[in-house]
Amino acid sequence: MKRSIIAFVLSAAILSACSAIQSIVRSTFPYTATLSVPLSSSTDVVQSVTSQASSFDQIFTGQGSNTKAIKDIRLSTVKLEATFPSGQSFGVFKSLKIYISRGDSSLEQLIATRDNIASTIGSSIMLDADTTILLDEFIKESTVRIRLEYVKRDVTNADITIKASMDFNAAPNTSK
Repeated sequence: MKRSIIAFVLSAAILSACSAIQSIVRSTFPYTATLSVPLSSSTDVVQSVTSQASSFDQIFTGQGSNTKAIKDIRLSTVKLEATFPSGQSFGVFKSLKIYISRGDSSLEQLIATRDNIASTIGSSIMLDADTTILLDEFIKESTVRIRLEYVKRDVTNADITIKASMDFNAAPNTSK
């Protein structure tokens, strides 16, 4: 009897710990998108490129399969990295804006910006994320699209491949 009680208490403690850890782990989740700025892009003109964004959760659990478990989704950070050509600087851009939209592009929201980019900046840049907007209606969709709006300062010698990494925070939905 004593062993049964100890086993029960230990099981309950382990399950509680797993739930607490899952809650902590699941409160922040990343999305990534790969965007390609064409060589033919003009300078001093607002232009944009679009790509589908994905997260590990979508790949692991199936797109949109666990969206009822979270709510109050907000952006926390946006980092852009120039992955091609090697050593490409973001100094070729004057400004960058990131928009999020549903897969069908029926609704779009500006989520991060960076203006007056220094010509001496490196191959990665953090954008100023708007952390006040609730993004549930976008992230809970089965497909999320990211649009990069940009103004180039300089002509480039090749297409620029950019990896956009966005971290989102969410609260557990206890009323699901």
